Amino acid sequence: MIAPEAQAPRLTVLCMKWGTKYGPEYVNRLYAMVSRHLTERRCRFLCLTDETTGLRPEVDTAPIPSLPPVPPRERGWRKLAAFSPEAAERLCETVLYLDLDVVVMGSLDPFLEHPGVFPMIRDWYHPFRVVGNSSVFRFRPAEQAELFDCFRRNADDIARRFRNEQEFVTDYLRRRGELSFWPPDWAPSYRVGCLPLWPLRVWRSPQPPSGARVIVFHGAPKPPEAIAGRRGVFQTFRPAPWIADHWRE
Repeated sequence: MIAPEAQAPRLTVLCMKWGTKYGPEYVNRLYAMVSRHLTERRCRFLCLTDETTGLRPEVDTAPIPSLPPVPPRERGWRKLAAFSPEAAERLCETVLYLDLDVVVMGSLDPFLEHPGVFPMIRDWYHPFRVVGNSSVFRFRPAEQAELFDCFRRNADDIARRFRNEQEFVTDYLRRRGELSFWPPDWAPSYRVGCLPLWPLRVWRSPQPPSGARVIVFHGAPKPPEAIAGRRGVFQTFRPAPWIADHWRE
């Protein structure tokens, strides 16, 4: 995945890992899935992280840039560090960002070829509102320096007006006319697009939608729980062993 020295990389595949929620296996498996599904070899795989222990040597790492303080009640702002000047120094001309808990099961090349300044996922829970999900997005650091500056100048006000970073980013891009979305079948939600509706999930196995390239695991379950399945009063769902075919090194 790391580009030869004679050829400067032009793409960064970026992820972020902080705290103890995700172990190093999430980064290592994401690296492996990207390697299997991306033909662009002039690429750097970079993880912004506060802990490098256990990461495979092919993964480039850098500290997570700091953010302005926000009100304690707010959450979900850490990802904005990807747009900071400190991050920009490590990023190539194009960046494809992937959350750690996604499962890549199809070619990523179309995510690089798709038109648009800043394509991202359209959130599955807001069919009548324009809200993006930032589990998979693409941007050029040179074009989005102002996004971070806007947050830095107005962090307190922004954190009071928006629930999390993806709502702020959606609004910011929409006002600039730069917001676009991937085709809906490219990056479906596991909970919305793969799990059958209740109570069908009790006896019907989860299946990936046709055309899915990246399965997004927001909230619960995460890939290990989805592979194993679960039995409970309101949380019953059957195992999805097909996830293990992709979520591996």
